[in-house]
Order: sequence, then structure tokens, then C-alpha cells
Amino acid sequence: MRISVAADENVGVASAVVTELRERGHEVTVHGALEPGAREDWAWASEAAARDVAAGRAEQAVVCCWTGTGASIAANKVPGVRAALCVDAYTAEGARKWNDANVLALSLRLTSQAQLREILDAWFAGAPSTDPGDRANIAHVDAIG
Repeated sequence: MRISVAADENVGVASAVVTELRERGHEVTVHGALEPGAREDWAWASEAAARDVAAGRAEQAVVCCWTGTGASIAANKVPGVRAALCVDAYTAEGARKWNDANVLALSLRLTSQAQLREILDAWFAGAPSTDPGDRANIAHVDAIG
């Protein structure tokens, strides 16, 4: 799978996300502090990764900043993106299932290496719900704007 990764700082699990995804066999494109010479600010880096998803250059993205909040807000401004800030595996599983999230937002401050692996396991094991109510909610979110 093609996955774009953005971080505004190369601290915490930022580089570990890239390493973990590559070890899982994914093709990774990096933005922000992970890309030499790129603008590192969370808004620009997260937007770049989200635009990769929206344009079909990536199937999914992982965006990171200190709390994960700014990265998720910036990514969610891109039409077609449903970014979810996940601090644990249960949230990641639910984001994929009930929200059909295509961008995972992580906190560089709060996410440990062990949590990262658990979150990624749940994220990739998850699949969007086929329940008509869940699909209606996702369609409604996509239409808001």
C-alpha cells in the first residue's frame, strides 16, 4: 500500500512510523520534517500528506504533530480525507470501522513505540463497516462543506 507520512518534528515516533510502515511492506512518501528541505510546519506537512490521499497518490496517510490535533485538523480540511486522531488501538479500530478513516493522526508526545505498533495493527486490520447506518454517516460527512 502507498502511504504518505507527515511530521512537523523528527521526534518521538516520527521516524519510527516510517520504519514500521516500510517493515510492513508499504511504500512510504514522507513530508515535513521527515523530508530534507521541506517545510516542517504541521499545517503544511499534514496538508501535503492528505492531498496525496485525495489525489490517489497514496491510499492512506499518517500525520503527526506534538498533540496530533493540529495535524488532524489540517488533514481534515482536504476534501475526501477523513483523519482520525488515535491514541490507542481501540480508537484506531473504530476509526477505520465506523468512520472509514483514511488518515491516521498521531501525537508525537503521547505515542510510545509499543502503542504505535498496536495502533498500526488495529488500523490495518480494520475495515470500513458495511452497515447502512454507518455508510450513511460517512456519506453525510463527505457531503458537509
